[in-house]
This record gives sequence, C-alpha cells and structure tokens, in this order.
Amino acid sequence: MPPDSPHADSPLATKPLGAEADATAPDGTAVRLLLSLSGGSMAHFELPAGAVSHAVTHRTVEEIWYMLSGQGRLWRRHGGTERIEALRPGTAVAIPLGTEFQFRAEAGAPLAFLAITMPPWPGVDEALPAAGPWTPTIPAGA
Repeated sequence: MPPDSPHADSPLATKPLGAEADATAPDGTAVRLLLSLSGGSMAHFELPAGAVSHAVTHRTVEEIWYMLSGQGRLWRRHGGTERIEALRPGTAVAIPLGTEFQFRAEAGAPLAFLAITMPPWPGVDEALPAAGPWTPTIPAGA
C-alpha cells in the first residue's frame, strides 16, 4: 500500500477529514470523526453561522478545543466560576470534567474547531443537558 494511503484502523493511523459529517453531537454540532487511541479521540466540529448550540455537560470525558475558523462565544460554568469568552481562530479552550458549556457562532461564517476528548467519546449517553445562557437554534444530536 502506498505510504500516503489512509489507515484509520492501524496503530500508526492516518485519516483525512471527511467531506460530510459522520454524526450530530448532543450539542447540535456537525461531527467529522478523525482518530482515536486508548487515551483520547479527535474530531472536527462545525456549528453553522449564526447558530447556537445546546448547553451540555459530560459524564466522564474532558476536552481541549482548538478553533480553526469563524468566530463566536463560549459560555462555561465549572464549580463557582462562570464566564463567557470570545472564540476565534488560533484560540484553544479547556472543557474540564464537570463543566457546563454552550457556544454560538457569529453570523458571518460557521464556527469550526478540532476537539480532543479524553478518554475517547464513549457514546450517546455521555452528554447531559444543562441550563445555558442562550436559546439553542439547532436540533440536538445523539
């Protein structure tokens, strides 16, 4: 097999970003699955321009996000700390275990980001609804 062929099931995995979403996340974002190892998984997420996600919290995973394109806002509440921050390309954010979060995309372009989930995403029962500051504008996924 040529060295540039995708091997998503190999220990030395390589996978290009898919053209279409593989799933819709519980918060409503389009998900393109990338790779997974025993300690974590990576996926590409996209929220349509002007859209607001559903507020959620995770049961067992934490995440690190890296913004690729678009602009938006992120609300997070963890313990006694609550804040809303700008999201723009080049920004990384942490979603520690037990954090409630919700995000929105500005009207000009979709908000796209990479997320690493640790441990790997376990399935549909991972995300629980939370009470965020904004009214969601898109359907929730599973």
